[in-house]
Amino acid sequence: MKWLNTVYKDKKEVCLEADVEFGPDGGEENCLVNIYPSVQYQVFEGFGGAFTESAGYVYGQMNGEQKKEMIHQYFDRMNYRMARIPIDSCDFSLGHYEAAGREGDREFSDFQLERVEKSIFPLLEDAQEAYGGRLEIMLTPWSPPAYMKTNGDRNHGGKLKPEYKKVWADYICRYIKEYGKRGYHVKRISLQNEPKAVQTWDSCIFSPQEEKEFLRDYMWPSLQENGLTDIEVFLWDHNKERAFERACAIIDETTDAMVAGIAFHWYSGDHFEALRMIHERFPDKKLILSEACIEYSKFAAEDDLKNAQKYAHDMIGNMNSGMNAFYDWNVVLDEKGGPNHVGNFCDAPFLYDTKTKELVKRNTAAYLWHFSHFIRPGAVRIGVSNYSDELEITAFLNTDQTVAVVFLNRTDHAVPANIRVGEEMAGIRIEPDSIATAVFQVRE
Repeated sequence: MKWLNTVYKDKKEVCLEADVEFGPDGGEENCLVNIYPSVQYQVFEGFGGAFTESAGYVYGQMNGEQKKEMIHQYFDRMNYRMARIPIDSCDFSLGHYEAAGREGDREFSDFQLERVEKSIFPLLEDAQEAYGGRLEIMLTPWSPPAYMKTNGDRNHGGKLKPEYKKVWADYICRYIKEYGKRGYHVKRISLQNEPKAVQTWDSCIFSPQEEKEFLRDYMWPSLQENGLTDIEVFLWDHNKERAFERACAIIDETTDAMVAGIAFHWYSGDHFEALRMIHERFPDKKLILSEACIEYSKFAAEDDLKNAQKYAHDMIGNMNSGMNAFYDWNVVLDEKGGPNHVGNFCDAPFLYDTKTKELVKRNTAAYLWHFSHFIRPGAVRIGVSNYSDELEITAFLNTDQTVAVVFLNRTDHAVPANIRVGEEMAGIRIEPDSIATAVFQVRE
């Protein structure tokens, strides 16, 4: 068994590695962590991050070696394979932009992706070259063009005007097709980012009934008209605390076939039970975390280790509750956590200091690596029983029959564990304030 334990000494990341031998199960009852490869749950599709205009802009300021290093970290070492990209501007843009913002132009004759081509596509191209194929893209709108909204503004919520529902659905389809023309693979969309939030940046409100009607009566018919019914459609795309209610309000016999799953964020807390209830009520629907980041308005940037632990805690809880895929937020930002045209600064796994010209790897990157490097696309979550709440654990069986078990210890002391698989056992120790992964082959 390969054992890797990431600790921080003198504020530096150190990965302790060891080969640990399994021996016979001697009947030990204490400190047991039981792994059950035959007890299987959801299939995991993979990991990704967001390619916003801000991320692309910062990436464009880096030198060639820095770009190569960051891309290597994400799309080689961390095995990212997915990207979430905004439809038009969001808060992590240099300012507002729309592909076609002229009222009355229902054919989108002036449709253009100039801002996307300038900042996002170069990042996407480099990522795909390192990945060795086409990334699976999720497109998400933050707001329809201002003229389509009741408040005439991309910001401050507002709603989609009834007379523009068909036009807006066609607009989203046009976006998908424009990506396709350029050779990119759009796998999924969500209907609206954070449809309950009135933000000072790009936002739009949809009630559950409005989202259901838009999907059933406009978005799905437009996907059919454009030959895009292979696109997966995700609901909600907002925090977990009301995800179950939104799924129950929208999914019925009229919409079931249109809905691939529920997208969720983490900003309102754990609510792992909500994911379990969705999975129990709608077992054929996927659960994807479509956005997570450390908001500087809530958490201090200097609490780097604690913030990384927050990521791992949420990851383990979501995985153990049925999550099928994970998209982090911006793949890179500047030293302030931007640029952001409304000052909503956030952390990212990599920051580029535009003053010192340094690429800075944050602790969250090291913590994410323990999941994304070892839990591969197509892995299935397997059964675990854990002896102590001092350890948070998730385990997956990869398609090559290797098992990856991730341990999180947020205490100030080391925690022992006897890993038991069938008739074999191996003793390990998880260091204080650390994350660790055990990788071993399933025996016949």
